[in-house]
Amino acid sequence: MTSASPILIIGSMAFDDLELPTGSERDVIGGSATYAAFAAAVFAPVRVVAVVGDDFPETMLTTMRGRDIDVTGVERAAGKTFRWAGRYDTDLIHRTTLDTQLNVFASFNPKLPDSFRSTPFLLLGNNHPALQLDVLEQVNNPAFVVADTMNFWISGEPQTLASMLRRIDTLVVNDEEARQLSGIYNIRRAARDILKRGPKRVIIKRGEHGALLFDEEGIFAAPGFPLEDVVDPTGAGDSFAGGLLGYLATQQQVTALSLRRAMLHATATASFCVEAVGTRRISTLTREDVTHRVTEIRTLYEFGASTM
Repeated sequence: MTSASPILIIGSMAFDDLELPTGSERDVIGGSATYAAFAAAVFAPVRVVAVVGDDFPETMLTTMRGRDIDVTGVERAAGKTFRWAGRYDTDLIHRTTLDTQLNVFASFNPKLPDSFRSTPFLLLGNNHPALQLDVLEQVNNPAFVVADTMNFWISGEPQTLASMLRRIDTLVVNDEEARQLSGIYNIRRAARDILKRGPKRVIIKRGEHGALLFDEEGIFAAPGFPLEDVVDPTGAGDSFAGGLLGYLATQQQVTALSLRRAMLHATATASFCVEAVGTRRISTLTREDVTHRVTEIRTLYEFGASTM
């Protein structure tokens, strides 16, 4: 396998209490950094900066180390770990947040270890854009920066978010967030508007329908893989972002072609995440698993048109 560059991920590590159609699950270990790290580690070495409380199990950190995830930057603070509770509808598409307890995450002030500062690939997980900007001040000329955001920051911190957008390579959002950020309903026009705000590329996640990449080369659609068993969608978007950066870290350079290949690998990686509760599947995923599913995804649209 091609040697891969390391990836730095800044985000949350959390406990999730889930109400799923299959039943209730408590104390499920989640968080954007956790999902993204396991996904990226399928392809490349990963470094994580996050904060957990004194209730967070050491066994999970040991598991992450075993997947070539460096948790030196995970701070253990006195108090409780960030906790989120949500209920999913029977379609597993719509969900309702029941409770959010920031706990130690409320005062999270990421401090990058010196050994992390020159990491070439950077993923800024969904967080306050001021915190994302602070991280950008601590890194040394990263080769590729991907950022996530959400409705709360789009409406509550528009100016700070605008500053962050001018300093990243790629923004990853879902279609609802893209429409809110741009004020435009049509996805293609919304993406064009966001590109004018600074990022070189915009990736719009569309759940089970895959994702769209908008860049200077045009538009690329990565289809979602139709699964028979969807159990828990939590963390799928973070797994997508981790898989995207993980694949790119195996390439000699980021090009239009490598980005499109990365989209397929990201979609494939995320499809495994939803097949089990929490990180149970994504934490055991292999490169061979992903490669096989990418092949399956390609059969969705490669139908021998050149011979017809």
